[in-house]
Amino acid sequence: MQALCLWLYARLMQVAAPLLRRKLARRALAEPGYAQAVPERWGQYTQAPEIASELVWVHAVSLGETRTAAILLREWRARSPGLRVLLTHGTATGREQGLNLLQPGDVQVWQPWDSRAAVDSFLTHFKPRLGVLLETEVWPNLMAAAQARGLSVALVNARLSPKSLASALRLAWLARPAYRALAAVYAQTEADGRRLAQLGAPVAGVFGNLKFDARPDAAQQALARLWRASLAQPVLMLASSREGEEIDFLQQWQARKLEAQPGRALKRVLIVPRHPQRFEEVAQLVQAQGLTVSRRSQWAGAPGDDLDAMQADVWLGDSLGEMALYYTLSDVALLGGSFEALGGQNLIEPAACACPVVMGPHTFNFAEVALGAESAGAALRVTNMQAGLVQALALLNDPTALQQAKSAALAFGASHGGAAERTVQALTQLAAVPRD
Repeated sequence: MQALCLWLYARLMQVAAPLLRRKLARRALAEPGYAQAVPERWGQYTQAPEIASELVWVHAVSLGETRTAAILLREWRARSPGLRVLLTHGTATGREQGLNLLQPGDVQVWQPWDSRAAVDSFLTHFKPRLGVLLETEVWPNLMAAAQARGLSVALVNARLSPKSLASALRLAWLARPAYRALAAVYAQTEADGRRLAQLGAPVAGVFGNLKFDARPDAAQQALARLWRASLAQPVLMLASSREGEEIDFLQQWQARKLEAQPGRALKRVLIVPRHPQRFEEVAQLVQAQGLTVSRRSQWAGAPGDDLDAMQADVWLGDSLGEMALYYTLSDVALLGGSFEALGGQNLIEPAACACPVVMGPHTFNFAEVALGAESAGAALRVTNMQAGLVQALALLNDPTALQQAKSAALAFGASHGGAAERTVQALTQLAAVPRD
């Protein structure tokens, strides 16, 4: 029965391949990175094949996972300086960010489409000695092919929300064999481990969240502090915003400005969209509200030295890889993805930059981290954007409470480290164990 189910799935993926090609072509119009090396998605490579490979395959599907991979690889390379990495991605932003992780001898390609032909070609061509999937990426054909070849694949920094578990259980005939084929799973939390075990995953450890071991970019933080010194008012950020949240935020902010006492209104805000393909869309949205916008990409120096920036209503963070700059520049951040039913975003990065967070009701992708941050005083929970803005402004107007929240955020981030070391130790041991 299992073989029949997998055959049906493989046939579906084969039939769906032309749809993916059209989707990639459409996305490439807005993000040219999707037009790069497209044959790799079907298992066609220009890199020389590996005969006796020492490559460790690390899959980081998108931007967030790639940033997590940077934390893992920093620790791993410190222990194994000669480590060679086969780095794969599914999104253009992930691949672009992944370029920063490559060292001589490493290879970067697209994740293969989960068809039998593409997966077989990928594994045959590169012959990785170990596979490492970050957080959630488990594909049925890929896992079946790895298991058949005796390739150990680990799922690290693993998480599974109740919603994702319910979806997987509805397709248990497909999900369970894929999760059982993993060699080991290292979960972020006990709850994640329990949910993963329900799918048959071999949970071998609960190591915490790798993101707690991130080190904010020191140069970005220094630049942000320099910029802050030239500003006469606090900075409120809508961080990693998603569609629908920016318009809600702007409307609520404008209403609060009208209600504020003279001299007490927050004259400017910072918006950093989650996805770079939306930078232009958000800029146009701001202007459609009758507001002026100044884009980070157009600043020649400090915003305080830029007349257009200082006169603008909204600063738009339209750059990649500068979240440490934005969080350090900001006094308080509203957490994008949590005011729409999208599961929230990473709360660990702002904590590391001593930036307290106001979050909406939807944080199911980071449930335990959100609960921990709230309990520690590093984050505040509200029911909607209106309440979020009220809470953020209250913090900005109370220097004592704001400083306490900043200190709590920094302490929360510092108290949960060690996942990278534990994960690398486990992967080193796994790589040394032959698999039948």
